Amino acid sequence: MRKSSPVPKLHPAVPPATIGTAFALSAGMAAVLVWPTAQALGARGTTQAAAAAGFLLAAAGIGILMRRHYPHPRMGACNMVTLLRTALVCALLAPLADGRGAGWAVAAVAMVALVLDGADGWLARRAGLVSRFGARFDMEVDAALALTLCLHVLAGAGPGPEALFLGLARYAFVAAGLALPWMRADLPPRFRRKVVCVLQLAMLILLQTPLLAQTPALWLTRLTVLALLWSFATDILWLWRRRG
Repeated sequence: MRKSSPVPKLHPAVPPATIGTAFALSAGMAAVLVWPTAQALGARGTTQAAAAAGFLLAAAGIGILMRRHYPHPRMGACNMVTLLRTALVCALLAPLADGRGAGWAVAAVAMVALVLDGADGWLARRAGLVSRFGARFDMEVDAALALTLCLHVLAGAGPGPEALFLGLARYAFVAAGLALPWMRADLPPRFRRKVVCVLQLAMLILLQTPLLAQTPALWLTRLTVLALLWSFATDILWLWRRRG
């Protein structure tokens, strides 16, 4: 998961009202799913409501960015799926506020979010709606999902601080880019990133369950961290060699 390049400005032929209506309807339907999902995860009523409200607030911000940067004349199922994944992340945050972490229910919801991660890109390519905005939207949801699952691992007495790196690596990369402008340059598409991202999320989902004993969980987490470090280091080296 990397910082993508700046997205292009909204194409003048795009009717913002049409996309705005479709986005609002999609956000409303996704918000309805947050409440029962958070309830299934063990969150209390007030926390369920807060999760739904938090999603609507996040959706409002995403909608504003879409009006400014999305270059296509229709929203498409691809962005609807990514918006649904955003709702699932918000639902996963709810039990953490009530002091609940990890478990099979968390793993199940996260697995749905991971499966949908493979659907939105495919839908975008099939409909001819690929865009930098969509790629960035998808990437940020992946990063938020990883961090949320890390917090669940820690709340559930997981393998330790090593797991936290799996959720903070993306944000550390962004923070480094604020101090080092050359790290904000465009990165070429690489299949390696997708593979490591899936490995990262799959490991975090596995850590939500009691399937692994403490020692194997610790070593598998460390191996996943090494894979993530290798991927980031490869990109940072590529950027450094082409710095201005």
